[in-house]
Amino acid sequence: MSGNYFYTDKMTVGYNGHPLIREIEIRIGRGEILTLIGPNGGGKSTILKSITRQLSLIGGTVYIDNRELQALSGKELSQKLAVVLTERIRTELMTCEEVVSTGRYPYTGHLGILSETDHEKVYEAMELVHALPLRNCDFNAVSDGQRQRILLARAICQEPEMIVLDEPTSFLDIRHKLELLTILKKLVNQNRLAVVMSLHELDLAQKISDFVICVKGETIDKAGTPEEVFTSAYITELYGITAGSYDALFGSVEMEAERGEPEVFVIGGNGSGISQYRKLQRKRIPFAAGVLHKNDMDYEVAKTLAVRVVAEEPFEEISEAHYREALEIMKQCRSIICSVREFGTMNALNEKLVQEAVRMGKSVNRSIDILHD
Repeated sequence: MSGNYFYTDKMTVGYNGHPLIREIEIRIGRGEILTLIGPNGGGKSTILKSITRQLSLIGGTVYIDNRELQALSGKELSQKLAVVLTERIRTELMTCEEVVSTGRYPYTGHLGILSETDHEKVYEAMELVHALPLRNCDFNAVSDGQRQRILLARAICQEPEMIVLDEPTSFLDIRHKLELLTILKKLVNQNRLAVVMSLHELDLAQKISDFVICVKGETIDKAGTPEEVFTSAYITELYGITAGSYDALFGSVEMEAERGEPEVFVIGGNGSGISQYRKLQRKRIPFAAGVLHKNDMDYEVAKTLAVRVVAEEPFEEISEAHYREALEIMKQCRSIICSVREFGTMNALNEKLVQEAVRMGKSVNRSIDILHD
């Protein structure tokens, strides 16, 4: 990481003097995003509240811009740090624009009167998060997702050097999740903001973060880059996954495979079989898949959802041995799905599998939808 704009030294956090997580070391430079992940109740929100002075530290020190956090006045801190937390803020007859305007208070006089420049900053922040149509709406009357965008606009309007966000995407649909994180990334790159946030969406955390801290139990379980943290084995361990699985390659989760002898054999490849595997799993039909190359994207899903997978080494032509293994499994299946439309040199024996299935009088279909028509 670059020079540390924000860091903690042996920070211990908790409630009412009782430690929850000890010896926390967080370091982040400007222009970087650090994300906290981990199971519910692990202490992510407690950490965020502690580094924003909403909870008193039980031990250790927090530094921002080489100054102790506790030594900063409220005005000094608010000019350096903006906060977007999950708790609902209570407002009395305030429009969304008025809520965003409160982000300018660190720069106004005691009366809180906004200048023309302040109003321009409010407008620009609302425009950035696509919230201008909400300007005159009652803040208490808008949806959770709209409220989240308004609170982000307020933080942006504050012109901080660092933003702390607690689960900022929780109430947003997929479009607005991506928009919000895109806005954050833009601010990080252009304004050299430092961002610390918690996320539940592992796929998004994996894609947007420069550094990841895993919170579990009474200590930080692991810290590192996304490449170091997001492995299938570690995420399974961190969250205690026992039903289904996590796939680090796709950053996604898969449901449990159906048990039993395979009833359907799927000939796929190049991503064509994935939708079929998932449909079969949803319909609770045990299936086999092959012959797949181990570097094929189909293989990553098939090895999780299929009862059996026949696999070939990457960049090798399908061997006669693997062809015969697939053929023996296919003979025991009542139906065949072939999602591949063209065969090349590397998977020529899969085309032979299809021909053999037809010769045996097996039903060969393009998808499970046709199979069940």
